[in-house]
Amino acid sequence: MIDAGAVSAAGLPGLRYASRRGRWVVAATVLGSGIAALDATVVGIALPAIGRDFHVGEASLQWVVDAYTLSLAGLLLLGGTLGDRYGRRRIFTIGAVWFALASLGCGIAPNDLTLILARALQGVGAALLTPGSLAILQASFVEEDRSKAIGAWSGLGGLATAVGPFIGGWLISAVSWRLVFFINLPIVVAVVAIAARHVPESRSPDVAGPLDVPGAVAITGALVGITYGLIEAPAHGWSSPLVLTALMAGAALGVAFVVVEARKAEPMLPLGVFASRQFSAANAVTFVVYAALSGALFLLPTVLQEVSGYSPLASGAALLPVTIIMLT
Repeated sequence: MIDAGAVSAAGLPGLRYASRRGRWVVAATVLGSGIAALDATVVGIALPAIGRDFHVGEASLQWVVDAYTLSLAGLLLLGGTLGDRYGRRRIFTIGAVWFALASLGCGIAPNDLTLILARALQGVGAALLTPGSLAILQASFVEEDRSKAIGAWSGLGGLATAVGPFIGGWLISAVSWRLVFFINLPIVVAVVAIAARHVPESRSPDVAGPLDVPGAVAITGALVGITYGLIEAPAHGWSSPLVLTALMAGAALGVAFVVVEARKAEPMLPLGVFASRQFSAANAVTFVVYAALSGALFLLPTVLQEVSGYSPLASGAALLPVTIIMLT
């Protein structure tokens, strides 16, 4: 039930965590962000099977992972801004539907290029729904229950990340790697139905000015350029014109992003937040930890299956300790 005397961050009557509607809101946000987190880990288990089906090497397989990560990372801030401006539930729902359609494209992809493009589109959907899930909780619950809702969202979302490799391995062994993507479709149907019925709409009253599209384009281009250069350098050499051009373009766009954000009256990423040592240190540690985790989740499944002869299910189970350690 709604506490009539409580007001949410959006100026709407706030929800109680123990209420029936409050639990439905948590369920919608957990399922929505959970499929985005799940796809970030479960695809690693499917890479050897994808490589065999499409007869491609590590460079193409790495783009299956990176296309998703790059579009997600590059558009994440813009996705949050869109939710604040046009409605968090609306953008969250659009992101979920977009994610489902892109997942369908991944599942029916006839070749590696189509799969990479569909994965990039999947990352766009994840960039719309992931920031919206947390913002919905922040705006929907009364202040004293907000930490409980966010804690449940974080814990249950972490559980999805932990069991992702195991579930992916089982689906691949039982049917096909394509089921890893098809499984998202019924989950998204549940997310959209719950959101339409139970999640209140909210917006930020402080958002003003035009969208920071130049900032979003600059940071996405910077990530793509630098990552492309790093991926292609082992094959073409660090002195290759293609590699050097990609790296320099990525670096230039990174500088352009900083300049754009410094000059914007309403920047997508206020640079002043980095003045906090605690904030900067926490982000640096997070970057190092997740860089190591991403590398492990890309390489270990391939080594376990191709070198050690593990089945997809066994390799997924072998990765459970890694993700459990990350959650503790």
